[in-house]
Amino acid sequence: MAITTYTDDSLHKRLLDHLGTAVLLLDHVLIPRYLNPAAEVLLAASAQRVLGQPLPEGFFSDPEARAALARCAEEGHSFTRREARLEIMPGHSVTVDYSVTQLAEPGRAPALLLELQPLDRMLRIAREEAFTHAHQATRALVRGVAHEIKNPLGGIRGAAQLLERALPAAELTEYTRVIIDEADRLRALADRLLGPRRAPQFRLLNVHECLEYVRQLILAEHPHSVRLRRDYDTSLPELPADRDQLIQVILNLARNAVQALTEVSVPAPEVIFRTRILRQFTIGAQRHRLVLRIDIEDNGPGIPEPLRETLFYPMVSGRAQGTGLGLSIAQAIVSQHQGMMVCDSREGRTVFSLLLPFEQHAAGTEGESAWA
Repeated sequence: MAITTYTDDSLHKRLLDHLGTAVLLLDHVLIPRYLNPAAEVLLAASAQRVLGQPLPEGFFSDPEARAALARCAEEGHSFTRREARLEIMPGHSVTVDYSVTQLAEPGRAPALLLELQPLDRMLRIAREEAFTHAHQATRALVRGVAHEIKNPLGGIRGAAQLLERALPAAELTEYTRVIIDEADRLRALADRLLGPRRAPQFRLLNVHECLEYVRQLILAEHPHSVRLRRDYDTSLPELPADRDQLIQVILNLARNAVQALTEVSVPAPEVIFRTRILRQFTIGAQRHRLVLRIDIEDNGPGIPEPLRETLFYPMVSGRAQGTGLGLSIAQAIVSQHQGMMVCDSREGRTVFSLLLPFEQHAAGTEGESAWA
């Protein structure tokens, strides 16, 4: 049997070209001299653009990392960094694990072999899974508490009504009326804590029709105070969803955005309604071929840092008059659609994104999505 042989150089290049790990070779002044295809994907640039050019200023912005690179080049001390942030271009950074090893050949200046393993996708999936589990546990706890609140309220209300009829003086009924009104208020709160009362009624719908409906409502409520801008991908297919529930979620997010802009003085306040399609996207532990992303973006002051991790939990609100139930109920509705709601906020830009798979519940819809 004939055996194919390779020269050392060709074999090494084939191995590097087929690695899933990004590999860069840097000279002693950190100029890239080689990168494999996985590194081109990570850096979002071709080898022709990268080779011979200095790395971006923020690539190794950490002084400790630069000092470790210098020590590795001079003394050969290999090292590894976990969950490091590398800025590959202005405004765009990636999270990676990377290892650095010195390559020394007689008569040549030492080079550095850099191996990078991207982590952003894995960290996002792990974060979403942890959030989903925490949200489900919190929802179960809140629903249990709401049921326990509702059970004695009927007895309290009924007893107050009987007492009201037996009171000798009419002016005393104002006290029983307080009991009845407060019992009704608590019951309404418990109903809201329990969340949506029915399962979604899935039908194929045009998501832009829902967005335009919400946009018209917001325009009617705030005709001149906020600019509402559209940025739609009009090629999107129809989405299997419950129209009323989807409108409820979008309206909640849009009103929150407008309130964030009108409660403080923001120059040129603006809310953007945006739609995009994501391919081969993972929500929780499930990978979907096509996912719809709906963004509600505002240019307000942003969400305070302490609130960002607990934003979708019940009874958490950053507004003095807020109940903290709107986002929790919206997240519960999106979860029933097998989707996810996420938030990215900083000063001057807050984006709430709905991620909804196109193929979910396709069998139960009236007709089939052309892209499912």
